Amino acid sequence: MAYLAPIHKPSSVRHALTLSFTSPDSLDLIIAKSNRLEIWSPSPTNPSELIHLHTKTIYGKITLLAKLRPAQSSTDHLFIGTDRNNYFTLSWSPSTSTLKTEKAFHDIADKSARDSQTGDRVHIDPTNRFLTLECYEGVITVLPIAHAGKGKRKQSLGQQQDIGELGTPIPVRIPELFVKSTCFIHNRTTGLKPANPEIAILYEDSGSQRMRIKVRELEYSASLRNEEPGSAELEKVREVQGDVEVGAGFLIPLPGPVYGFLVVGETGVGYVDEWEFRVQRTEALEEATVFVAWCGIDDQRYVLADDYGKMYLLLVQQDSRGEYAGHRIDNLGYTSRASTLVYLDEGRVFVGSHQGDSQIIQISEQGLEVLQTFPNIAPILDFTVMDMGNRSSDAPVNEFSSGQARLVTGSGAFKDGSLRSVRSGVGLEDVGSIGDMGAPVSTIFSLRSGRRGMQGVDTLVVGFVSHTRVFVFDEEGEVEEVEDFRGFQLSESTLHAGSLDDGRAVQVTTSAVTLSDAEGGVVTDTWHPSTNQTITAVSAVGSSILLSLNDNNNTALVSLDISTPTIQVRAARHFDANEQISCLTTSASTPGVAVVGFWSDALVAFLSLSKLETITETSVADPTSSSSDDSVAVPRSLIIANILPQQPPTLFVGLADGNVVTYTLIPSTSSSSLLSQAPTFWNRKSIILGTQQPNFALLPRGDGLENVFATCEHPSLIYGSEGRMVYSAVTAESAAAICAFDSAASPGAIAIASTSDSGETELKLAVVDEERTTHVQTLPVHETVRRIAYSPDLRAFGLGTIKRTLEAGEEIVESHFKLVDEVAFQELHTYALGRDELVECVMRCKLDDGVGGEAERFVVGTAFLDDAEAGGAANGKAVRGRILVFEVTESRELKVIEELGLRGACRCLGIAGGGRIVAALVKTVVIYAFEYQTPSSPLLVKKAAYRTATAPIDLAVTSSGNGTDSVIAVTDLMKSVSLLQHTCPRGKSSASASSPQDTLEEIARHFDTLWGTAVACVADNTYLAADAEGNLVVLQHDLNGFSTEDRRRLRVTSEMLLGEMVNRIRRISIQPTPNAIVIPRAFCATVEGGVYLFALIAPGQQDFLIRLQERMAELETKKEEKMLGSGSAGGVTWRSFRGFKSGTRDMGEEGPMRFVDGELVERFLDLGEEEQGWVCEGLPGGRTVENVRGVVEGLRRVH
Repeated sequence: MAYLAPIHKPSSVRHALTLSFTSPDSLDLIIAKSNRLEIWSPSPTNPSELIHLHTKTIYGKITLLAKLRPAQSSTDHLFIGTDRNNYFTLSWSPSTSTLKTEKAFHDIADKSARDSQTGDRVHIDPTNRFLTLECYEGVITVLPIAHAGKGKRKQSLGQQQDIGELGTPIPVRIPELFVKSTCFIHNRTTGLKPANPEIAILYEDSGSQRMRIKVRELEYSASLRNEEPGSAELEKVREVQGDVEVGAGFLIPLPGPVYGFLVVGETGVGYVDEWEFRVQRTEALEEATVFVAWCGIDDQRYVLADDYGKMYLLLVQQDSRGEYAGHRIDNLGYTSRASTLVYLDEGRVFVGSHQGDSQIIQISEQGLEVLQTFPNIAPILDFTVMDMGNRSSDAPVNEFSSGQARLVTGSGAFKDGSLRSVRSGVGLEDVGSIGDMGAPVSTIFSLRSGRRGMQGVDTLVVGFVSHTRVFVFDEEGEVEEVEDFRGFQLSESTLHAGSLDDGRAVQVTTSAVTLSDAEGGVVTDTWHPSTNQTITAVSAVGSSILLSLNDNNNTALVSLDISTPTIQVRAARHFDANEQISCLTTSASTPGVAVVGFWSDALVAFLSLSKLETITETSVADPTSSSSDDSVAVPRSLIIANILPQQPPTLFVGLADGNVVTYTLIPSTSSSSLLSQAPTFWNRKSIILGTQQPNFALLPRGDGLENVFATCEHPSLIYGSEGRMVYSAVTAESAAAICAFDSAASPGAIAIASTSDSGETELKLAVVDEERTTHVQTLPVHETVRRIAYSPDLRAFGLGTIKRTLEAGEEIVESHFKLVDEVAFQELHTYALGRDELVECVMRCKLDDGVGGEAERFVVGTAFLDDAEAGGAANGKAVRGRILVFEVTESRELKVIEELGLRGACRCLGIAGGGRIVAALVKTVVIYAFEYQTPSSPLLVKKAAYRTATAPIDLAVTSSGNGTDSVIAVTDLMKSVSLLQHTCPRGKSSASASSPQDTLEEIARHFDTLWGTAVACVADNTYLAADAEGNLVVLQHDLNGFSTEDRRRLRVTSEMLLGEMVNRIRRISIQPTPNAIVIPRAFCATVEGGVYLFALIAPGQQDFLIRLQERMAELETKKEEKMLGSGSAGGVTWRSFRGFKSGTRDMGEEGPMRFVDGELVERFLDLGEEEQGWVCEGLPGGRTVENVRGVVEGLRRVH
């Protein structure tokens, strides 16, 4: 069984509009991102900027948006259409701040009709009497909008409430099929009765292949019976006379006094009047282009956007009578390539983009200014998993979180193309850097300098192995390093430094405790341990200091009191050799006591600060573990924090093996005077952060609570959210030391010392996000990054890119293979491909170096656009593609060491056993050996071939245990997935003619029709396949089938509609923990910018998760029936959306098969107590709410 959860939700914007949705006076922007609806409203503090207000998941990909205003509503209603043919109107409920379904209906057009090839369209006629839908070829669906009648037909008061509501849809057939654009025409009002609406239709004539325009009159007759729909016709038609440009793209209706409409083409813009319907005064453009979107500013000005990211302003000119007198087009500048344009106000335009970042731009006399950017990583054409949170590919990862993985995507298209680094976790935003420290940092402390006028902290004390440095900040954030500070010993390593409430300062080094006064920084007292004793650990709270001393393996604890100008020893205790102290901590949340960890028996104990007596103790070792090795369970760091509101404090214990054990510290109920001094250890929990001991730092929050920053190889932030404790990865690459630094110049900041790969230690200030989000870093490439490969050995990316430019009206396409440094994200070298040659695939692999070893290589597959212009010949025939093998020289440049001309395009590449290269050509899969005739003369030799059903789209190669044989999964253009068995006779290639040949034969196939886009092996004999219609299918090869037919058939074990086309699936290898609920196996990236984590469910959790998913789906349906607003929008069920759907099969009634939708299940944590209880009532095994909440929290931590 399979589990799928989003890491990065879709960010592509294809549809948007403005309306007064949340209040009568608001100007809200509605954005559709795949199946998600976002509401953005003007910021109260900065009206030119929009802030996110609400997000709603729609069960269907949004294809249509329109606004309606019913007579009885003070706000606009939102009309939505989806690719599942569901249509409904939504309103905003101010009392619950949720969306409410007003009306929902299903399209009743003939399902045998072909879907519209140019996209769905929705229009509302200028008189607000009709709404039309165009979702099928040759069909216009008319929805009457209720309006007040006249005279005898005047509606009753009850009917008046329906004014503005949508009526029953009426499908009307038209003969025009390939329609490119339509619009309602503004008619002149000549009488009391409004004229019938007229629709202009721009279409391609299938006979003459010419563009034509027809204007059809919409005639509607209401039914005499209220329960029956009316009738509509589009029979009256007039054809527009005159030549219509072949490249005409869309129509722009013009309101009065001009009337008529504009025909926008690639080389000119024409005008059609509303009297004679003749194309008049077509004016040529200065430079030919392809317009893709438009929006109106007012009745005369329109903004146009072309396919190359250029923005234009079109001004309609009028004569003295107000008639059309021409137009003028001005170039405004460049933006992202627009998918939709929405005019906001005061010259601001929203540019919604599928290929780049969406933007809000300001139009001025000087041109364009970008006011706000909405990041977008769509479309993801390819991606690679750069690391799994560790620099070594074979280093173990104990408990997986997607925050440990850094994905690098090839995003955008053409000039908006870029590399994006995607990582899920708590973000750190750098606000300043002090620079390289020159040596590893051990500790950082913040305190007050004592300068007059400075109320908060303004000083950083940085401890190194053998010395200390002090940095003082002023009110503007300027920093100065000082050589002398308040009598501190800067020639020694600082273990602790802090400010007391009365302004005094204290420093603890390995040899002394120094106390200085509040005014002049004069040292008032110094305390030294006995001869040969060294201070090894310290913790301070208020006026109490607890020290751990070491002398020849003998340990002592000393409790100091610094409430007076002199340092007083409150208590001391010596321990035996078998009672060595490993860590200690004190906290204001547990006054009068300290927590101490011991090396032996994994003990943690509460001790009184007044006498250092042991009050209570416990072992942090896992009581269920049978391991006899206690060394890994040694407590190495401790901290007490108030994470959750109105809850007892939590003790965090960091173990030597990377585990973090937590205890809730509840007040003791013992009658013993000694035991009552300390809390009780309760509710032990454990989580694995990494393989190294975590060290903790306390980060106070503004609400009186605290966060905990854990530094290890996977830095994490532990914080409270919605009544639960959350562990989230931090986007910092490495963190050696950290402390809070809430200064005047940098409020809410932290100071963090991080070590780079080159060994430099940088000290910087940063602001930590309040919660976990997906963080994206961008490297603009300004070319389509079609393929990407990452080489850890070379520390570089290989990028296959496509560049498109427009020169003198001619489109020029170039393709390159680039080498990019992984650290600086800088281009190192570029190899230009031939004319009309495009990169198709890129991979990195180890190949024979000709001298008995292996070397890192990049292999690139290409295709030629025009066969007639392809260069060279392959076996006497024209070259239609190439395979290029690159080496990276010592100067980090690309060098071609082998080139092979092909008779077909090379669509994808893989590496099989024996060092063989697998190449998927147009209709065949070919095995090549990379051989050397001489140590400097490599060549590619064809070893085996297999002819696919249609055309291979993607490959997934799995090597067998012997290292020479492989199983190759091939996803076909139409015929789904087939498995090929490749047998290599030898581990090393041989050029001998008598050597045995490779074999390549089909061993299994999925016999259903599936338009494949990606495939990956996710487990032994288990494959994940994606198709062009947005489905995910898990296939299993049964090697132990009863019959030969069973063994040749790939069996479907799970299937679900994702709703987005997956472009690439990358397998990941994770060693799961014994109690893992799900086992992550792959990342999936989609054309809409979504990144998903695919996992397999542990056998013992499958029934529970399936039933939990069913209960969550039932709850949403229940909410919608009660019109609570928090259910499914439009009454569309989750089951109907997630059910497999293709051109031959629709499983909308049954829902997904053995597939768990993580987004739905994890919504359990957002429910109230009563709703959570209702969901748990139907679960097997008598699971409690707390138990289910813990399981779902574990699922959320995974991604």
